[in-house]
Amino acid sequence: MTGIRSSESCEVRIGHSLSESERQHLARRRETVLQCLKQLGISCSEDEVPNIAVLGSGGGLRAMVGLLGSLSQLEEEGLLDCIMYLSGVSGSTWCMASLYKEADWSTKLVTVKDNIVRRLADGSVSWIEMHTKLAKYFSEKDNFSLTDVWAALTVSNMVKEIDEHKLTEQRGNYTNDPYPIYTVIDKWCKCDRVNADPWFEITPDESGYSLSGAFVDSSCWGSLFENGKKIKDQPEIDMLYLQGLCGSAIADMEAILKEISKKLQCLKGINGQKGLQVLLTLVKLNISVLREEDAKDHLKSLEDLLKDKCEEIERMNLCLEKLLTPEGMISKTELKKHTMHVCSSLTGNDQPPGAHNSLPKDLCIFAKSILNVLGWIWGTTYNYLYRMKVEGVDPSVLDSKTRDHEDAGLLLNSPYFSVLRKERDIDLIISLDFSAGNPFETVVHASKKCKELQIPFPEVVAPAEDTEPQDFYVFRGYSKAPTVIHIPLFNAVNCKGEIEKWEKSYQTVQMSYSHEMITDLLGKAGLNIKNNKEKLLKEIENVIKKKKISKLGKI
Repeated sequence: MTGIRSSESCEVRIGHSLSESERQHLARRRETVLQCLKQLGISCSEDEVPNIAVLGSGGGLRAMVGLLGSLSQLEEEGLLDCIMYLSGVSGSTWCMASLYKEADWSTKLVTVKDNIVRRLADGSVSWIEMHTKLAKYFSEKDNFSLTDVWAALTVSNMVKEIDEHKLTEQRGNYTNDPYPIYTVIDKWCKCDRVNADPWFEITPDESGYSLSGAFVDSSCWGSLFENGKKIKDQPEIDMLYLQGLCGSAIADMEAILKEISKKLQCLKGINGQKGLQVLLTLVKLNISVLREEDAKDHLKSLEDLLKDKCEEIERMNLCLEKLLTPEGMISKTELKKHTMHVCSSLTGNDQPPGAHNSLPKDLCIFAKSILNVLGWIWGTTYNYLYRMKVEGVDPSVLDSKTRDHEDAGLLLNSPYFSVLRKERDIDLIISLDFSAGNPFETVVHASKKCKELQIPFPEVVAPAEDTEPQDFYVFRGYSKAPTVIHIPLFNAVNCKGEIEKWEKSYQTVQMSYSHEMITDLLGKAGLNIKNNKEKLLKEIENVIKKKKISKLGKI
């Protein structure tokens, strides 16, 4: 894919203003929105054009297909060109990645949609392709993490492709489309509960902390920085990795270990068979313990395999008896330590520099993958704010050489805070909720968090949990707060008393859908737009009216 690349800057940008590239895109997009509104019979001047954002929640393949169905119906109803921003988390970003690799996708959405559906239903990625991709991540990057494993071995299998395009290749290729914002979170800002900004946005132009106002050119994100200067290049992230980074909330330790076990089985016949057997046995042992099954046979097999490694056993201070609790069960904590000791020994992680690595490269990749699984290390990347002095950014962020990023759905399963940046001046949010569980959890949580952070947001009163959700809710904005339209995927209108049946058929952890399932889900998501076209138009007119009044100084 070719595109017009804006001049690249490797300097960190501190400030809350929008990037120049985003401002230019919005200026062009505003003309498109204005023409679209006129075709819909809505009159407004250029400075009254509303900034409308569509938000796609997480939800695995359900979110990917649901967002595709919603956008397709918006296009069919003549509403898609009203949208200024498209932002997603988790599974919704998988849909966005598939759309934005096609230049000006909204002008040929029927064809693009058909191609995506065909790929999801009939496509496949071979073991060789997965392994080659994993090996490439392993060899090219300083910071190899579980995100690389998840992307190469699992996400590629779910979205049925290995997309090696770079995010910055989209620059200049979406002139006629909404501005895309992919959203993740900074894991340590979330976990440490420090007074820090966890919301991290990724666009083709720049990436950074949405509320803190600290950004870097997206082509440089992941490279090594110190005091705001790039000192070592790293490969720019590709779209498969981005999908793995954004969509990791559904990851399950046992499932990943099982995937590693299957891939290790494919390596039989290579050099280093003893090392292969050790890794396979370690994985089987860990899976059995996670399932709370009797794993003593695996433990005995591991002991036999390690008998001829006396020096290493002594050096690692391995004592398999330590793994057993007084009740004769295997301690998960001790097993984790033991597994990490063995993998570190085999890969040379705990050896002096220059020491011989006892594993072939193929096995070393999987040994380090197991280490990352047990450490649950996701999205490690160099920190472009390292050793900078930035007002408003927590010192714990500035002092760390690397940061870990993960699926935003682990904190809030919809990308509200990427579009709630004051400078984006959003008037209307169309929240498409594909989540499992309570369909109002995200919007309620967003409302509470905005109140804490003093960010304008409408009051949200969710219906009682024992009532079936409807297909259209409006939480009207006051003063500077945007209006929020909230649309649950499965509801009383499009499911007609069968919400539970549909939710069970499309669980967010499913790894694949048939062609028929995809078609049916596209239809359900599309109905939520089709049935509410007039209501959507009314709310668009309302926010334009609000802008007119505001311009006259009456608010």
